[in-house]
Amino acid sequence: MGETRRCDVLVVGAGPGGYVAAIRAAQLGLSTVIVEADKAGGTCLIRGCIPSKAIIHAAERFEHLGQHASDGGHMGIFVDGEPKVDMAAMVSWKDSIVERLNKGVEALLKGAGAELVKGWATFEGPKRCTVETSDGTVGIEAENVIIATGSSHIDLPFMPCDEEFVLSSTGALDLERLPKSAAIVGGGYIGLELGCALAKLGTEVTVVEGLDSILAIMDAELRRPLEIWLKKHGVSVHTNALARGAEIKGKGAARKVELTFEKGGEEQSIKVDKILVTVGRKPNTKGWGLENMGVRMDAAGRFIRIDRRCRTSVPGIYAIGDVAGEPMLAHKASAQGEMVAEIIAGHEREFDKVAIPAIVFTEPEIISVGLTPQEAEERGEQVIVGKFPLAASGRALSIEAEKTGGFVRVTARESDHVILGVQAVGTHVAEMHAEFVLALEMGALLEDVAGTVHAHPTMSEAFHESVLKTLGHAIHIG
Repeated sequence: MGETRRCDVLVVGAGPGGYVAAIRAAQLGLSTVIVEADKAGGTCLIRGCIPSKAIIHAAERFEHLGQHASDGGHMGIFVDGEPKVDMAAMVSWKDSIVERLNKGVEALLKGAGAELVKGWATFEGPKRCTVETSDGTVGIEAENVIIATGSSHIDLPFMPCDEEFVLSSTGALDLERLPKSAAIVGGGYIGLELGCALAKLGTEVTVVEGLDSILAIMDAELRRPLEIWLKKHGVSVHTNALARGAEIKGKGAARKVELTFEKGGEEQSIKVDKILVTVGRKPNTKGWGLENMGVRMDAAGRFIRIDRRCRTSVPGIYAIGDVAGEPMLAHKASAQGEMVAEIIAGHEREFDKVAIPAIVFTEPEIISVGLTPQEAEERGEQVIVGKFPLAASGRALSIEAEKTGGFVRVTARESDHVILGVQAVGTHVAEMHAEFVLALEMGALLEDVAGTVHAHPTMSEAFHESVLKTLGHAIHIG
């Protein structure tokens, strides 16, 4: 083995949790090394959140062009000829965004004084690893280790992804040609986000979901506008349907893949150009020597066990992000990474969040912050609930954010009017989530929001009106 480096903090994984932890640790004067086998930015930046949202935005633009090119145009705007999709060019544009952000993360790490080592880390002990780099093997010993190894796509053993006919979400974001037809196995947020984008681009989409509803993480009221959109756009949805396998049929350019699934005790099959498997993600806990670190796993043996300071069972070893438990969200990982760096530097911190926002970038978009009415009642709360339809918002109508029955819904404790949760569904509602989170983290009462002036005409007025509705005196609905 070559040289051995020693540092105050070693971060394993340069995803949204790891690189934030490394930057903050270096800012605080700690000698910091961060190891990454792929590109800095992790799944979210390279093959997840950012590239998928780029494709979703491009699909939305294409759909709008199609409306303007249709008979009679749209909004009084006419486009001659039919818009066309060059999938390779779209993917290239998406890649340019990813590359720009990747270089940005590397520059931020360097600017803060954190050393980025590119290679695969393997641990022989709790705080000692070797890294296989392009220049040889490097040993690293650290006073503190932050495990931020993230998560990866779950493969189905009977239908492994070959990234040609059976795709993971990574393969779906690198398509060279737009498929005429696609089947999505798994009706969770990843599959539905990509399914909506493909449907907008003109692909015939079929969703196969094993549970009795798609997007089971959201309640029925929130799912309803999405279900309406899927139906209007010809997306076929099979629930209580279990995928059984896939087989390539035909020859040459005529080849398709046949998906077999079981529904209602009967076997069914469909032939499509591509199958997209989105049945979930698993924490990356294997293949890099976690078993040599001595840390405890959770009761199910899936995630690394941590406390409210992200400490593992071994002193000086921390775990953050997807590898440390649900929710497996980039912004949770980043918040934990910043916190852990400050704890190592001697600050008094703990992860005590009232609400971590969940956003689904389907059409329409869906936001959930805090408790739903049902969750609040299950916790023994007596609640009051108010809902404001986007159809009553001038701004929503003027930017076509209301198409399928979208709304903002507020849940508050009846006795003291403390806001317990806010949900919203509609086009362009994702950016509204910040006010929802702030209200919950600040312990806001309904009266606090009701007494805050919201600019007109804006989408955020819908939150103000939903609060007024909860109080029983909404202005713009009866």
